[in-house]
This record gives sequence, structure tokens and C-alpha cells, in this order.
Amino acid sequence: MDLVPTPSQTAGPYFHLGMTDTRSVKCIADPQTKGERVWLACRVIDGDGVPVPDAMIEIWQANAEGKYNHPDDTQGDDTTGDDTQGKTIDSPWFGFGRMPTLEDGSCEFETIKPGRVPGPRNALQAPHLNVAIFARGMLKQLYTRMYFAGDPANSEDAVLALVPQERRESLLAQPVVSHPGHWRFDIHLQGERETVFFDV
Repeated sequence: MDLVPTPSQTAGPYFHLGMTDTRSVKCIADPQTKGERVWLACRVIDGDGVPVPDAMIEIWQANAEGKYNHPDDTQGDDTTGDDTQGKTIDSPWFGFGRMPTLEDGSCEFETIKPGRVPGPRNALQAPHLNVAIFARGMLKQLYTRMYFAGDPANSEDAVLALVPQERRESLLAQPVVSHPGHWRFDIHLQGERETVFFDV
């Protein structure tokens, strides 16, 4: 039997088959959730500057008090013995979002601006969202962060400080001046404007 080589293929995309058709989560924070309402327009762009129409974005974030909706976040628990006793989770708080990108590479989330969470040496981090990007041709998802441009806490964030000054802008969502509360965040997978990704 002769073995004939076949062309290599990239992975995916399979996200629309089971991950986003009925399991998309656009609204990360219920309308009753306390905090500053924000709308985040994310866009995924490839190395040639072309929008990626079949990617998937997942977001995790803390609530307005800086607490994650996860059992590992023990802030405010009576057993922690720390000074975060006031931190609680609102009953309608999700803290997770998942959306596919459209033909123009974009998707939108509705949520609240997260509070500051403890970071290295318990120093408070600037408000940010944790972002995972899934796309064709990638065997593993990419992880990054979305900070808010102009937030005074950015200068105090230990993780953001690890990023070279000239690359930090790739992690900053920009306000849409004509629509208060709306932010734009472009994710460049490759190229000169490549977004900073984290090895986690």
C-alpha cells in the first residue's frame, strides 16, 4: 500500500457548532448588578489586518467590589481573617461571557466595570477583564487582559508594569467618545500591532 501525503490543516473553527450557538453569554452582568454599566466592543484581527469572522472570545471578571464569582476567591469569607469582609457577590452576578465574532471580526459584551482585585504581594490591580481568544489555526487559546485607558490605577498595576511601555496600549480598551459607557478593544493576533498575550 502506498502512503500519499495529504495537505496539513489548521485546527477548527468548531466553536459555532456547540460553544456559541446556544451557549453565548453577551450579558456578563445582570441589569440589577451594582456597578458602572459598560459595553465592550471587541474585534479580532489577523496578522494581515483582516478581521477574523469565526473566532470566539471568553471573558472573566470581578464584580464592582473586586470579587470573582468563583470558590477560589475567598475575599469577604469569615474564615479568611483578611480585611475584605465587605466583599460579596450579588445574586444576579455572572462574571463570565462568551461570544462569537461576526463577519467584521467583532462582538459585544454588556457588563459593569470591574473593581480592583488583589495582585502580587496583595497590591491592588487596576480594573481589568481576563480575555481568552479561540480562533482557527490556533491549537491553544490566547490569553490577554483588557484594561481601561485613562484609569488612574493603571500606573499602579504590577502586571501592566511588566509590559514594555510601548506595548501597553495593546491592552487598553479605548472609550467611544460619541457613546458614553462604550469601549472598543482590538485584538491583533500577529503583526506590528500584536496584542500582548500572557503565558498562563
